[in-house]
Amino acid sequence: MTPKGHKESKAKKEAAARRKTAARKPPAQEVPAQAPPAADVPPRAPAPAAPVPAQAAVPRAEVAVSPAVDAGDRARLLHGTHHDPHSVLGAHPVPGGVAFRAFRPYARAVTVVSGELRAELHDDGDGFFSALLPLTEVPVYRLLVTYDGAVHETEDAYRFLPTLGELDLHLIGEGRHEQLWRALGAHVTTHQGVTGTRFAVWAPNARGVRVTGGFNFWDGTGFPMRSLGGTGVWELFVPGIGDGELYKFELTRPDGSRTLRADPLARRTEVPPATSSIVHASHHEWGDAEWLAHRADTPVHEAPFSVYEVHLPSWRPGLTYRRLAEQLPAYVKEMGFTHVELMPVAEHPFGGSWGYQVTGFYAPTARLGTPDDFKYLVDKLHQAGIGVLMDWVPAHFPRDEWALAEFDGRPLYEHHDPLRAAHPDWGTLEFDFGRREVRNFLVANAVYWCEEFHIDGLRVDAVASMLYLDYSREPGQWTPNEHGGRENLDAVAFLQEMNATVYRRCPGVVTVAEESTAWDGVTRPTHHKGPSGFGGLGFGMKWNMGWMHDSLQYMSHDPVHRAYHHHEMTFSMVYAYSENYVLPISHDEVVHGKRSLVSKMPGDWWQQRANLRAYLGFMWAHPGKQLLFMGQEFAQGAEWSEAHGPDWWLLDPAYGAEADHRGVRDLVRDLNGVYRATPALWQRDTDPAGFEWITGDAADDNVFAFLRRDAEGTPLLAVCHLAPVVRHDYRLGVPEEVPAWVEVLNTDAARYGGGDLTHPDVVKPEPQPWHGRPASIRLTLPPLATVWLRPA
Repeated sequence: MTPKGHKESKAKKEAAARRKTAARKPPAQEVPAQAPPAADVPPRAPAPAAPVPAQAAVPRAEVAVSPAVDAGDRARLLHGTHHDPHSVLGAHPVPGGVAFRAFRPYARAVTVVSGELRAELHDDGDGFFSALLPLTEVPVYRLLVTYDGAVHETEDAYRFLPTLGELDLHLIGEGRHEQLWRALGAHVTTHQGVTGTRFAVWAPNARGVRVTGGFNFWDGTGFPMRSLGGTGVWELFVPGIGDGELYKFELTRPDGSRTLRADPLARRTEVPPATSSIVHASHHEWGDAEWLAHRADTPVHEAPFSVYEVHLPSWRPGLTYRRLAEQLPAYVKEMGFTHVELMPVAEHPFGGSWGYQVTGFYAPTARLGTPDDFKYLVDKLHQAGIGVLMDWVPAHFPRDEWALAEFDGRPLYEHHDPLRAAHPDWGTLEFDFGRREVRNFLVANAVYWCEEFHIDGLRVDAVASMLYLDYSREPGQWTPNEHGGRENLDAVAFLQEMNATVYRRCPGVVTVAEESTAWDGVTRPTHHKGPSGFGGLGFGMKWNMGWMHDSLQYMSHDPVHRAYHHHEMTFSMVYAYSENYVLPISHDEVVHGKRSLVSKMPGDWWQQRANLRAYLGFMWAHPGKQLLFMGQEFAQGAEWSEAHGPDWWLLDPAYGAEADHRGVRDLVRDLNGVYRATPALWQRDTDPAGFEWITGDAADDNVFAFLRRDAEGTPLLAVCHLAPVVRHDYRLGVPEEVPAWVEVLNTDAARYGGGDLTHPDVVKPEPQPWHGRPASIRLTLPPLATVWLRPA
């Protein structure tokens, strides 16, 4: 027999003897680990095989390798700069058996346990433990870690394959992962049969990343993450931790310094001013299937759309999302609004920013509850038949050192050019819309709120600041685009991509632009180019800031001067159909010294309220959807303050002027009621055929009269009289096809606090031509009032 054959025969006999001996031993037997050979022995073998069931021990190979972590890997692991800890730690087949390596700082001992196998690893110092076990394949195993006074049995995080697949990484690299939140962030999952949390973060400039949290006493030394190729994504599956765990990422910057950061894709956060991210697993069961099934039945611009804008933390101070769900849907439904618009709910460190400086783009603010609590609120609003819009802030983010600013040690989410990065107005940083991963982060975020929280619309904040390179910048502080223009081509491409993606993925959702300039085609489809050469931005609607500014300026004039400013109320019709408009009286108009809506009105208290009521009647009848900020529906006299919210006490029956405020609120409720029941007021908001002036030039009388028509041509006549006098027998031309008119709303009605100059009887036309029409009617116009009439 040859020497080789002799050795093989002897090995078989020894293995058989060991199997017989093992059968007679207790299950948790000790298997001796081989001591590390001399330092000059060749280093470890690379790449572990996929874990398989434990195998019986075999004799040592003639040439074995040291199981200990070599000096280079050891230093990188200790300093948090290792890009592939899984190639070092865990279990790896090597010549002579399987090398086990663990990195457990502060541990006194580490033991490998696998079925009947039990082997204590050698303490190599600095928290490193290793052993070479005479096994043929890598077993499924656990670690028994001994600390001072405690023994902890756990899975080894470094025995698991990556939790992100090639498709995820490809889409992230291309900037096209439309559900990015499902790949990055923290997710409770079962991986290779083990329950735990997978962590993933994009940090391409980092030299190393570690995950740290309450589960490791905020020392991430023993939890280094691995870099997944050239995508810049770092990943680690941590067994045994789940919902509710606090965590952050510890990044080693290019210069070797370290920074502790909240997860950019955290779906839950601590309550500010605390800044940790929280592992979140949703358990909410939705009950709004019927709402979602019919949300897209009618295009938004052809449907009633009356919006109540709300700052959730101050609407009723002290209420949580769940307590709000008990009160807000009922109030909004009673008032007749079709939608609520929530000022930004994404997490933000400073409450005084009202949510417009976001650090947690994927997390509803924890001030009011958990993400599931917020879902509960949205669910209850839907079940009450109320749509939910939310303000979304993709233009900029604050500079907090634990958030996005220079996230991995270099400009990442912000533009690399400091002049392009610094927002000149708010001391914040602008996103780099030209970087595909950043664009992906924001586009996926828009989709996230719509898909995960069933949001029905996104009102996009500060669009103008995104569109122009010279926005709030002096000459020399900005660089023209490649065509020599001032347009931010990257931002244009981002907004087009965001809108196209949201509309494709989320039927019935609407996007609304807060855009204060005359940018061409804000609500034009992205594939239709306009005179400027740009495709449309693709928004569904746009805030009509021009109408808001002009009409409020007109209303602020004393009536004696209004004749000289008549055009401020009529000019909006020159461009009313250039975009799909919303008429906004938002929070921005009732803060910072601008006064509340009723306080903008001239005259004594009676005239102020009359002016307000007339203005609201004009607003609800004007082409375009409408939005009203909380507190203005009952003529709050003070500016809004986030510290105490609306002055609900004004509606307390014990308050002497309660009737004055309740009258205005009753008017808003009735405006919404008549509006929703009258297709002429909303069905053709974007169609010029839905509007006709009766008289737009009666400046001396302070009168505006016009018709609104629905798709069948049925009219509603709106007459707005903004002088503090009564005009008897005021003649107005009307269509001859209407045989009689009936008053459906009069802002001067006594129940609203007016003088009660109404028209209780049917109004019949006379065959006297007027205003270019063959017939006319005569009305008594109340002072400072708006009257609506419809065919009898």
